Amino acid sequence: MRLIGFSTGALARGDFRRALDILHRRNLRAVELSALRFDELEPLVDALPDLDLHAFDFVSVHAPSRFAPNLETTVLSLLHRVARFGLPIMVHPDVIYNAEKWQSLGNNLLIENMDKRKPIGRTRHELEPIFDALPAARFCFDIGHVRQVDPTMTEAVLMLRAFGDRLGEVHISEVNTASRHDPISLNAVHAFSAVAARIPETVPIILETLLDQGQSDIDAEITRARQALTIPQNAFHVRRPVPTP
Repeated sequence: MRLIGFSTGALARGDFRRALDILHRRNLRAVELSALRFDELEPLVDALPDLDLHAFDFVSVHAPSRFAPNLETTVLSLLHRVARFGLPIMVHPDVIYNAEKWQSLGNNLLIENMDKRKPIGRTRHELEPIFDALPAARFCFDIGHVRQVDPTMTEAVLMLRAFGDRLGEVHISEVNTASRHDPISLNAVHAFSAVAARIPETVPIILETLLDQGQSDIDAEITRARQALTIPQNAFHVRRPVPTP
């Protein structure tokens, strides 16, 4: 069974301790600690040594999604402290201003594909030079982002073919036209299921559905995520021709 958890930012924006408490009470065993805003990163990094994370089988950290180029060195200094805990770090490619500086994070660094708002990282073609510059980096596949960019899911297949061997985490939610992370609809379940067989069951799944205003609930979103990413039993079955009598 897939390991499924939540981003702390989806459950309690800016309050990772409250979100962790919710996850502990639900016995969920995967979490992404969110520091999507620059001013959230240092408090999270300072708290890491004292956070009770032992109940989780998978823990990652999401770096800020926006900051000025002059803050890149500060962000990297904080992220190196995260890397010392051995935690994967999700990063949006448009905040990698100097790729050479990010190489020192090695395979702790996971590059996430982007939604329509961003200028790069939206397609396989746009991700290729980023991974060329960061050969040790791994891949965070955001299935909601790629469906927003290409509802046919062709681009999703191309990404997984190109970077599937780097896959370290999957983000799942429904991403609307305004690039907000909505509850997963039945249409999204159907679309996501088209690539489920290309996502190994060992890869952790992190839900980013915003629940901070009661948009949905944890159980419903986990159920939809499992439905979307269930690998059909015959996914790899090859039909053999019936011998002629």
